[in-house]
Amino acid sequence: MDSSSLPMIIMFVVLIAVFYFFLIRPENKKKKELQNMRNSLEVGTEITTIGGIVGKIVSIKDDLITFETGEDRVRMQVARWAISTIGKDTQPNKR
Repeated sequence: MDSSSLPMIIMFVVLIAVFYFFLIRPENKKKKELQNMRNSLEVGTEITTIGGIVGKIVSIKDDLITFETGEDRVRMQVARWAISTIGKDTQPNKR
């Protein structure tokens, strides 16, 4: 290894570190928080799905969540992964 390749190796290591701290680590943290939120869902919680449907949870069975929407009390079932947020989140996600 000669001295001219050392700066290139250092820059490569710095580039990997930057990608890790600014892209990979925050994304993994966000995924973990979302998974914790979905695991903490309970009956009676108001939710918003990834499709924008708002309702209140009436039953949870394994990975299926049944919730009621609106005053007409229509019941819908979705997979647990389809829950976007807790509460009425009517604002689009800013990415």
